[in-house]
Parts: sequence; structure tokens; C-alpha cells
Amino acid sequence: MSGVRWLNAEEQRVWRAFMTAVTKFSEHLDRQLQRDSGMPMAYYEILVALSEAEGRAMRMSELAAVCHSSRSRLSHAVARLEKEGWVARRACPSDRRGSIAELTEEGFAVLEAAAPGHVTAVREHLFDVLSGEQLRVLAEISRAIDSGLTVECAKAREELAEL
Repeated sequence: MSGVRWLNAEEQRVWRAFMTAVTKFSEHLDRQLQRDSGMPMAYYEILVALSEAEGRAMRMSELAAVCHSSRSRLSHAVARLEKEGWVARRACPSDRRGSIAELTEEGFAVLEAAAPGHVTAVREHLFDVLSGEQLRVLAEISRAIDSGLTVECAKAREELAEL
């Protein structure tokens, strides 16, 4: 393909090292949560988001955005969390089409029990293996990647809205 800026050998090494590290780290965190708390990382992220929201409740559409999830995937996950008794769903009083997910007391207790193991895994495999300077650079790099993707995602949403 003409016009494609192919990766050179060094860029290929960086790209593959980055993807390997991110994938292994994510898989490790997911396995730790499954083993110690009986939930996948995606469920933990939902519980965390709700625990940090005002009143421990959030509109489903907002929760999907916060968790970087599609609405259908989030709805499926929340349905599973409802079956566990960790989340309750209710109608949105200001918009009948919308619904609100709320963290239950049982869900908060499950989150509190899961958090120490999760934080330990994050600390051991991210913060403890990097120097202070590496962490500063990682934060800078992460913000740059996020910023570029945020702009790209906003453009994509605008294009979809025009269809």
C-alpha cells in the first residue's frame, strides 16, 4: 500500500514489547481477581466506578463511558452483577429510557474484600518494578496516548452521529 508508514525494525521491537507487557499485565490482574475474588477485571472496574460515583450510582450510559465499554457489553455485565446481588438497576427518574446502576452494600463489601489483593498485584508488577523516573515517563506517555485516542474517539462519535 502506498502512503503507509511501515514500522522500522526498532519500532517493531518497541510495539511488540509494549503489547506483550500490556497483555501480560492485564491477564495477570484478571487472573488474580478471578482467583482471589471470583470476578473478572471488567466486573471489578464496574464496582470501582460505582463506588466512586456520587451515591454509589450512575446512569448506565455514563458507566459505559467510564468503563470504556459498549452499552450492550456493560448491560450484560451489570445483569451478571445483579444476579450476584452486587449491583441493583432502577429506572432513571428524569428519563424513562435510561436506567441507573447502583452498587449494593453487598457489592461494596465484595469490592472492599477484593481491593487489597488487586492493589498488591498492581504495586508488585508495576510500581515496584519501575524507578521513580520511569513512572514519571510512563505517566507522560500514557497521557499522550490517551490524549491522541480521545481526539480520535471524539471524531468517530461525531461521524457516527451524522449517519
